[in-house]
Amino acid sequence: MAKDFKSAYKTIMDDHFPAKLEIRFVEESGAKQTLVYEKVSWVIDNVAKGLRYGENPGQEAALYKLVNGNLVLGEVTSIQPGRYLASEMELLQSGKHPGKTNITDVDNALNILRYLTETPCAVIVKHNNPCGVAKGATLAEAYDRANMADRLAAFGGAIALNGEVDKETAELIVQNYAEVVAAPEFAPGVLDLFAKKKNLRVMRVANAARLKEYDGQRFVDFKSLIDGGLIAQWSFVPLARKKADLVPAHATYKGQAYTINRLPTEREYEDLLFGWLVEAGVTSNSVLYVKDGVTVGIGTGEQDRVGVAEIARDKAYRKLADRICWETHKQPYNVLKDADARAEIDRQVQEQKGGLIGCCMVSDAFFPFRDGIEVGIREGVTAVVQPGGSDRDFESIEACNEADVAMVFTGQRSFKH
Repeated sequence: MAKDFKSAYKTIMDDHFPAKLEIRFVEESGAKQTLVYEKVSWVIDNVAKGLRYGENPGQEAALYKLVNGNLVLGEVTSIQPGRYLASEMELLQSGKHPGKTNITDVDNALNILRYLTETPCAVIVKHNNPCGVAKGATLAEAYDRANMADRLAAFGGAIALNGEVDKETAELIVQNYAEVVAAPEFAPGVLDLFAKKKNLRVMRVANAARLKEYDGQRFVDFKSLIDGGLIAQWSFVPLARKKADLVPAHATYKGQAYTINRLPTEREYEDLLFGWLVEAGVTSNSVLYVKDGVTVGIGTGEQDRVGVAEIARDKAYRKLADRICWETHKQPYNVLKDADARAEIDRQVQEQKGGLIGCCMVSDAFFPFRDGIEVGIREGVTAVVQPGGSDRDFESIEACNEADVAMVFTGQRSFKH
């Protein structure tokens, strides 16, 4: 008899992880600093349940929150115990209780949102990478823009919002399939709408109303190795937050000085900063294209910078085709049968160059040669932000000057592995 492979996803793992976890740092002098963690569970159907399973069915997992300890190393102090965010989300509704990936997706969405608190903003994360991030005049507009930035990838994603979810936003959300919706609060009637989605996990993140307080806060980031070893590092904090933090591109090569001819416009500065802050939540090697406070193409996890610039470009083309098709024919581009309709959509996408004309290009590390930056220039990007620091920065500066493209440096790499 054939196996029912679908049943694996209905598995609820036994949780044998202990109720408390301690990590102790010991100086050569014998001085000790200990971080104390307590396991998190939710009461569902009168039963306390922890994580459904880990990254995959068959992997036990547990979620812990920091309840005690105060790690100070040099001049850096870890985030204080009790300031809960992702580790103590209140589960308001769940057909299925969360698995590890649900928590980490929401956590990475909050990681991005903490830098984007000034206006309504929505982040949709899938497989720990944002597939759509957008600002808007209202939360509903922000969500709609983020969703339409990559409607296909948003299917089954985790949605995080930085304000109270109103009915208008909820009505948009329930038109699609999502795994999680996380927000500081939900207006009356919203949970009734969400209840129509049987397996949607709705989480109240009470401290999300104070997200800005987490801006710049560091925690100890642990990476486990195959032999049980650990790498401990302080979490990343992006330093470029405002226009004055971005430095006009400049370089010296063989005694000759190279400088960028054009500085960004005010609109470009806004998009460059928006994209750079989104970049803090994107897996490296990555390149993003953004325009008017919305991600247009996100390339992630690639081994070479030219390749990832091309992936982000190609995604922008595909996503625009799907968006036009959805808005015009109410069906995905991939299933559209009408050859004439497909040809018209293709024509529009090519004419608009995938929506990349006028975009800003964002790179988490420097461009080693000009070929990476030229991928964006050929599509009509008008401004670039990158860390700078390549031996051949002068090549990128020349490429931008030839195309009248602005470029600024952050002076800080933004890798995320």
